[in-house]
Amino acid sequence: MSRVIVITGASGGIGAALAVQLGRQGHRLVLAARREKELNEVAARAAGRGEGPVVFGDPRARGEAVVVPCDLTRRADVERLRDRALDAFGSVDVWVNNAGRGITRPVLDLADEDFDAMMAVNVKSALYGMQAIAPHFMARGTGHIINISSFLSRVPFVSSRSAYNAAKAALNALTSNLRTDLARTHPGLHVSLVMPGVVTSDFQRNALGGTPAIRFGPSVPTQTPDEAAAAIVRLIEQPVAEIYTNPAQAPTVLKYFEDVGAFEAQWKRTP
Repeated sequence: MSRVIVITGASGGIGAALAVQLGRQGHRLVLAARREKELNEVAARAAGRGEGPVVFGDPRARGEAVVVPCDLTRRADVERLRDRALDAFGSVDVWVNNAGRGITRPVLDLADEDFDAMMAVNVKSALYGMQAIAPHFMARGTGHIINISSFLSRVPFVSSRSAYNAAKAALNALTSNLRTDLARTHPGLHVSLVMPGVVTSDFQRNALGGTPAIRFGPSVPTQTPDEAAAAIVRLIEQPVAEIYTNPAQAPTVLKYFEDVGAFEAQWKRTP
């Protein structure tokens, strides 16, 4: 079944990989990010056109994509994204809040602007997306909101990502609260949380403050953007409340919450 799927943060990393996989399955896409050139390249790959410039025909054609350059930290831009999707396709089936950015600052080194930037990119952009599309889904009685969080929102393996981790933890809470609210009145709507682990993408290089050598340990295996995206594709086909893109992460989180002190003490001693 062909769906209309909005993906934010689609110009690179997991968002781009997800767009390509969904586009080649024949879904109709609306791709958003700040970088228009990169968005067009992703849209071309999603439609099987290679890396060249994109000339769009009828956006209602199967596998077609609409590119919407925008600043997702601005509510008006997110509402414009929703309106552009509805104008192009008439409805939306899935909205993926994937925009995000990291930072390398320990807690005691965080400035106001550091924390505010992490909340704006990682939380407010998703909040704006949820608020923009939920009324459309509620009116239709169906729809799927997917928020991309992080494994680091649950386990502090990388404390230098402090504000990013905190922002993603806030996103987790918003996601679960929205899911609970909608379940009471609109059982046909789905709200899912996705927690990737360490993904080998440009995200690390684009983090504010750069990315130093980070010790992740043997319990945090890496994934490619394609592997993480494939888990999200499966989630779209079979919605559930939350997933870890790497199943090996779930036992680690459970172990952490069962005994935080013991886990952190052992992690401190891990070479």
